[in-house]
Amino acid sequence: MKSDFVFVDEFVPGIRWDAKYATWDNFTGKPVDGYQANRIVGTRALCAALERAREKAASSGFGLFLWDGYRPQRAVDCFLRWSEKPEDGRTKPRHYPNIDRPEMFDRGYVAARSGHSRGGTVDLTLYHLATGELAQMGGDHDLMDPVSHHGAREITPVEAGNRQYLLSVMGSCGFDSYDREWWHYTLKNEPYPNTYFDFPIT
Repeated sequence: MKSDFVFVDEFVPGIRWDAKYATWDNFTGKPVDGYQANRIVGTRALCAALERAREKAASSGFGLFLWDGYRPQRAVDCFLRWSEKPEDGRTKPRHYPNIDRPEMFDRGYVAARSGHSRGGTVDLTLYHLATGELAQMGGDHDLMDPVSHHGAREITPVEAGNRQYLLSVMGSCGFDSYDREWWHYTLKNEPYPNTYFDFPIT
């Protein structure tokens, strides 16, 4: 692993995670190329900003739960190949109920050159410190649908409030949001803005 990249859980105490692309529980329906371990990796700068966000969220009774950080380019290439295969319907109802596979790229839900591969982007949500339960957000990770957009009207006031709080926390700690995915945040001053890495997560 490149020297400036680390396991996030070793640098951000108390953070929880489930690296979805290392599991069978993701939109491709199987582990993705480059994810050989269920760990979240990011740059040291990303970890420093996440630690600030963790402290801020904790002041309101929330913790941070991560789904993805650094993403090898080979994983992105795997997504592209998967999108060209015939539809089998296994993950469509949960992850892309109203679009076809190729539209994921056309509509901006998956990118051929992902900010994740630069090490400064993270997919995350909030959880309640008191119970360990994930906060209600009005749709799960990688639901590729307008309901996942910031400002979606189809969600409850509680869900909208939780999204807004996550947005506030991340924005105050140096992250930019992505309008189509409430869980996706990129470090404003990422250290490698033009480099797409491909080392595997092991």
